[in-house]
Amino acid sequence: MEKENFKIVFLYTELAGYTLSCLNHLSITGAEIMVFRYPVNKEAPFQFKENSKINFFDRKNLTQPEIIKMISEFKAQIIVCSGWIDKEYVKICRHFKKLNVKTVLCLDNQWRFSVKQLLAVMASPFLIKPGFKFAWVPGKSQRKFVSKLGIKKENIFEGFYCADTVSWTLMFDKFSSSKENKFPRKFIYIGRYYEFKGLEELWKAFSDFSAEFPDWELWCLGTGDLVPAEHPKIKHFGFVQPADLEKFVGETGVFVLPSRFEPWGVVVHEMVAAGFPLILSNEVGARETFLQEGENGFVFEKENVQQLTGIFRKMALKTDKELLQMGTKSNELSQKITLSSWVETISKMINV
Repeated sequence: MEKENFKIVFLYTELAGYTLSCLNHLSITGAEIMVFRYPVNKEAPFQFKENSKINFFDRKNLTQPEIIKMISEFKAQIIVCSGWIDKEYVKICRHFKKLNVKTVLCLDNQWRFSVKQLLAVMASPFLIKPGFKFAWVPGKSQRKFVSKLGIKKENIFEGFYCADTVSWTLMFDKFSSSKENKFPRKFIYIGRYYEFKGLEELWKAFSDFSAEFPDWELWCLGTGDLVPAEHPKIKHFGFVQPADLEKFVGETGVFVLPSRFEPWGVVVHEMVAAGFPLILSNEVGARETFLQEGENGFVFEKENVQQLTGIFRKMALKTDKELLQMGTKSNELSQKITLSSWVETISKMINV
């Protein structure tokens, strides 16, 4: 891996496990990294192993002038900011953009022509665009939004969200032989337990499907305010730390994400890297990159229980060989965005 000597600052709200994997990979290049972040989300209480090569700071304990002073002393070359929820983050970027420091806006919102988005477009020349030279988004569906905010097309990059492709591909390699011997008749959902995740439709569709295919199970991992459905073939495991997911990867076969709203969904990238066939709603943004209809999975219309039930049947009627081929295709598609390409994008922005 080519050594870098640049200094980079990340202004984050939530810090997820996959983000830390990207930062760790970046640190290997020799880059100096400073991260400001908020406390861990109680809905997804990830336990992080922090890297001594990365300097982490609690955003809530610092004022805007203090952060500006720290970044100035650090002599950052590029600042990456997650959205504009934290208005002081945006002001910090505006301050440093005037000093010719590269500033990057990151967001995962798909362009939906909503009132809120139209207001953001109208306000952008005064509040958003002055703070940022670049935009870094997950995929094509977000590119349109940042373009409307006034970011030049040549300064918009994709691939901002990236799974730990190395670790998940290792799981694919590890469990390939056991799944060849006997493909697990188990669907798996990983995510929070909220209405917008489409779990009520998932549970209803699986219940209808299960009456015809009783040898299949549905395993659900996550926590939230929805009451878990009671069904002899639906198992609930609560929140599972990323380090403990390997067991579930080895024992399940097909990944399903039925969200009513899902701007991207890094979990999709993780599961394709692990070699899972996919069932995704049409609201899952990551489908545009990681799902090829009929090749490694199927898309259904959000909230359409009948359609989802039909796709469950379609998967259940496939042979083990066909399901394995779909999983292999998933793993191939996962390489569209990798830890290395994530680091390369930062290097491109610095060198523009």
